[in-house]
Amino acid sequence: MIPGRKREFSPTILIFVGMALGVLIGWLFPDFGSQLRPFGVIFIRLIKCIIAPLIFATLVVGIAGHSDLRAVGRMGLKALIYFEVVTTLALLIGLGFVNVVRPGAGVALAPGAEAGEIAARRQTFSEVLIHLVPQSFFEAAAQGEILQVVIFSVLFGLALGRLGEKPKQTMLSFCEALAATMFKFTALVMYFAPLGVGAALAFTVASKGLTVLANLGLLILTFYLATGFFFLAVLLPIALAFRVPLRRFLAAISEPALIAFSTTSSEAALPKAMLAMESLGVPHSVVAFVMPTGYSFNLDGTSLYLSLAAVFVAQAAGVSLSFGQQAFMVFTLMLTSKGVAGVPRSSLVILAGTLASFRLPVEGVAVLLAVDELMDMVRSATNVIGNCLASVVIARLEGQFGRLD
Repeated sequence: MIPGRKREFSPTILIFVGMALGVLIGWLFPDFGSQLRPFGVIFIRLIKCIIAPLIFATLVVGIAGHSDLRAVGRMGLKALIYFEVVTTLALLIGLGFVNVVRPGAGVALAPGAEAGEIAARRQTFSEVLIHLVPQSFFEAAAQGEILQVVIFSVLFGLALGRLGEKPKQTMLSFCEALAATMFKFTALVMYFAPLGVGAALAFTVASKGLTVLANLGLLILTFYLATGFFFLAVLLPIALAFRVPLRRFLAAISEPALIAFSTTSSEAALPKAMLAMESLGVPHSVVAFVMPTGYSFNLDGTSLYLSLAAVFVAQAAGVSLSFGQQAFMVFTLMLTSKGVAGVPRSSLVILAGTLASFRLPVEGVAVLLAVDELMDMVRSATNVIGNCLASVVIARLEGQFGRLD
């Protein structure tokens, strides 16, 4: 520490402190803990107001910014197909594990105002299709209809990609600035996280008892098991099928994966990961396209976590989701997860939007945030490893890998 400089505690440590204090207050002083609920609600409202502008900005930049896919031809198509297949498998694995282990059963989290309607209401296929399209972007944003925001953003991005270069760049610059601003906004909100998390846990423990902590521990274990299964059942077979030199690959990704693990940010590891893949034998042209695109469309760890966490909250709220409803949730997450940047806590913003659109209690995000750090480390490292593997696979498909093979 520099002499004369005040010691600064990391946000992670402060969140853990807030979590511990919240548990103690809810256990020892349940009446006082129950009165802290407004602070948890305020924190959730702050998170919710980030959702629509963040998804709009990141998706528009991701689509219009890569509207030159025709220039990269078949490589772009192969990469996007690969991204969709792998992230969908990650979503399904998360869904499978959370339904088998059921870590949210018994938490008894207060359901949202309309949560009871989810199990009882059956929508026809035509009603689902109509509901996908927003009447107004602002109405969809205000009502938390995250999938409608995504549909509007995708169409807006496609339209923007067809404009001339000058108006396109003007709007792209605006969206890039908006996305950067919303991430700074998120960082500001996270300063309130220790109080918000502490208050939410104090209220939860005061009203539900300490048994909720056992469920959170089971959630962490479920996520770790699901991630391990994803590596063994999806990434390893892909690596073997495309003849990835495993020993050299593992040596190359060790440092960027460790950076992502320790900082809980896959974006922080991007420069080192790109250099590592080039040193492994992936051409710069492939790395320069696949890695940045993958950070928008191929976040395996985040995809797995989102499906697992969303159903965990439904279980905690006592809401029984049918197979069709869970499938529709996976479809929603498949789209919304493409707008998640590889920065800490951004997946919680997407999760909050998904929960709101399915009328599930967004308060579940505050409970998850208490243990999110323990899952975010593995989640971020998985994102980095998945994108590194994707660059090797695309290089193989293009016949451009093997300089060091």
